Amino acid sequence: MSSLPVAAESAPPKHRVQFYGRNDDALAANVSRYLGDGLQRGEGLVAMATPAHIRAFANRLAEDGYDPTRAISKGHLVFLGAEETLSLFMVDGQPDRDSFRSALGVVFRQLRRMTGNREIRVYGEMVSLLWNAGNSAAAVRLEHLWNEVLSENGLQLFCAYQIDVFGKEFQAGVIDEILCAHTHLEPEGINGDLNGAVSRAMHEVLGAKPRGLPRLADSRAASWEVLPKGETTVLWIRDNLPEYADEILARARGYYLLSPPN
Repeated sequence: MSSLPVAAESAPPKHRVQFYGRNDDALAANVSRYLGDGLQRGEGLVAMATPAHIRAFANRLAEDGYDPTRAISKGHLVFLGAEETLSLFMVDGQPDRDSFRSALGVVFRQLRRMTGNREIRVYGEMVSLLWNAGNSAAAVRLEHLWNEVLSENGLQLFCAYQIDVFGKEFQAGVIDEILCAHTHLEPEGINGDLNGAVSRAMHEVLGAKPRGLPRLADSRAASWEVLPKGETTVLWIRDNLPEYADEILARARGYYLLSPPN
């Protein structure tokens, strides 16, 4: 049996990603924390998302004690439509490097001017739109274009994909290129609820702890930087226990949805 390791977190996230399926609340909580931390530091923020998510993020920021309306009026926070922004640099079904740099450069320069040249935090769902449209090659290319920009500028990036961690799409062979393009995977749940749900379901289906289950906290991966325990366990189950995976993860989904709200 192979293992799908999780690396110890040794550096701050530079290019993080979150997979979410039916749990938009966990995504909103993580994005609000990410953007709110930037507001506290006086950084420039830009979030490219669907209209529904823009509303959810603004509402969650307000619930967390921030004033997104004031941040927008000061020019420190910019919300952009993901679909509209994506259309600015797509050429023949693929992101065009020069158009991408030109479109985002305008936004970054404005944020730096308004914040006194502070660092910039970016949140984006454009890759998710490409992925959901079946254009995974374009999504991966866009991630690499982002990494070029991150290496040249004082930026942080948080990407999100509408991929259900309990579904068959969430397996190593499918998402390997996405994971390799990022430095950190944000957990689907916040308080260990995903890992607890998966562990409970696995114990019920298999009984004793399966032989060969990786020691997640102590193992390391060469190409995937930091993975939470819950998501790593799901990947391990898909890879090593295919005959039990659907039953385990169906049970785990039920337990996860019963977890206390974040």
